[in-house]
Parts: sequence; C-alpha cells; structure tokens
Amino acid sequence: MISIVITGYKESKTIGKAIEQVLKNKIKGSYELIIAAPDKETLDAARVYLKRNKKIKILKDEGRGKPSALNQVFKKAKGDIIIMTDADVHISENAIPYIINIFKDPKIGAVTGRPRSLSPRNKMLGFWSHLLTDIAHDIRDKRIKDGKMIVCSGYLYAIRRGIVKNIPDEALSEDAVISHMIYDKGYKILYAPEAEVYVKYPSTFSDWIKQKKRSAGGYNQLGYIVKKKERMRSFAKESEGIFKVLAYPKTIKEFIYTISLIFARIYLWTLIFWDINVMRKNLKKIWVRVESTK
Repeated sequence: MISIVITGYKESKTIGKAIEQVLKNKIKGSYELIIAAPDKETLDAARVYLKRNKKIKILKDEGRGKPSALNQVFKKAKGDIIIMTDADVHISENAIPYIINIFKDPKIGAVTGRPRSLSPRNKMLGFWSHLLTDIAHDIRDKRIKDGKMIVCSGYLYAIRRGIVKNIPDEALSEDAVISHMIYDKGYKILYAPEAEVYVKYPSTFSDWIKQKKRSAGGYNQLGYIVKKKERMRSFAKESEGIFKVLAYPKTIKEFIYTISLIFARIYLWTLIFWDINVMRKNLKKIWVRVESTK
C-alpha cells in the first residue's frame, strides 16, 4: 500500500489543484491520500473531494508546523511507501508511478522528484527560480552518477515507512533533516527527474529573502540534528558552482539578472550568519509564511 500526503496551512485556494493532480496519476495497487492541515478553510476545501474518492482521509494537525504535522502523519499512514508533497504546489500526472518504481530496490530509503518553476522567466525573480531549480537538477543528477548523497526536495519526495518515525518540531528544512536521517542509517537516496512538481516561487524580494532564509538557514541545524556532516548546500559550495551559474543565462538581460542573484545570495548568507551567529536568533523564528507563492 502507498500513502500519499499533502500538507498545508491556509491553502484553501490551491489544495484542490494539488488533490486533482494526485488523482490523475495512474496508481497500481491500493493507496490512501491524506490531507493534513490545521485550519478549517484548507480542510473544508479538501472535504469537497471526499465524495469523489473514498481513499481520501482528512487529518487536522496540531498547528505546530510542518515537522509536527508529518510526525502525526507517520503515526497514521498505512503505506509501505509515504509520498509527501505540499498543498500550494501540484505534481505531474505520472509522478507517482515514476517514484514508486524506484523503490523496488530494498536498499532505497528515499526518492525525490524534480521541482519545476511556474514563475515567468522574463521577470528577475522568476528567472532566479528557473536558474536555481535547473542548477539543483544538474547537481542532483551529477551527485547520483558519482554515487554521492542528495537531499530531497520538500515539494515532492517519498520515503520508506519506518526509517524515520519522528523529526524535531523545530526543524526548518524538514526535507534536509529527513534526507540526512535516512542516509545516516545506510539507505540510498535516488532522484526521479521525470517525477515533476510545479512550483510558484516568490514574486517579491522580501518574500524571496523570507523563503531562502528558512531553507538555507535550516541547513545550520544539521550539525546537531544529524550525525554525518556531508552537505549539499552552504555558502562555500555555492561559491564553487559560480561558473555553472554564469553559464546559465542566454541573453544580456538574463546575465544581468544572474549577477543580481549572485549579490542577492551573498546578502542572504550574510543575513543568515548575522541572525544565527551574532544575534543568536531562535531558528524557529526564522520561519515566516511567504504569501506571494500561494
């Protein structure tokens, strides 16, 4: 059996699309679709689909964040494989079969899909999203070929049930935490680029900073949450990939956008260093809802 999980918070306008795209997938065998959210609006929007499909289950989580919601899901889910995605994104019509097929190998502990940007490439922040997602794809693809660890994308990934039973509630990047916990236990993490998930990225710089501080800042937690120190993301690693980034733009306008992104990332990592190492901010306070991605 397979458990498909959609988590969300105040996503009543997008949860329907997320559910519909899951239901379009041709899934062999039995499955359950769990919708987890703390707010009435999102859950009510999901309940509309209960009459269409009896495999849908509603779970009202405790409202303490995504890690806490996933911990509740791990206790309720019945599937041998747990596929996780978000209520403000939607997956491709064949994403689930591609992911499930890889789990035929018992040594595989997790499989991640490929995020695709829905943001306009002709706008600066939209271009940034295309550059970053395409570079992330290249990095995952190369690391898999080199036999190295990769970190799953929280937008769409799956884990083998029982490997991870509980994650810290304060985790900012639960996808990174779960990936490292699985890797630490000796399991492989593979990549299914054909399993695409479509994402709307921030359209304002302030929202971009909020989102990136949460995801990049979350990597600073890995030192005390997981044992092994291998990382995919850090300022140093980003610096190593500068030539790949500079080769990405196709026009002069895109080249200018790329240079702007480099300075934006330097600013971002400076803010993270300041908040964590100088101001000693609680990492939990870095999590701020990003409205322009909805």
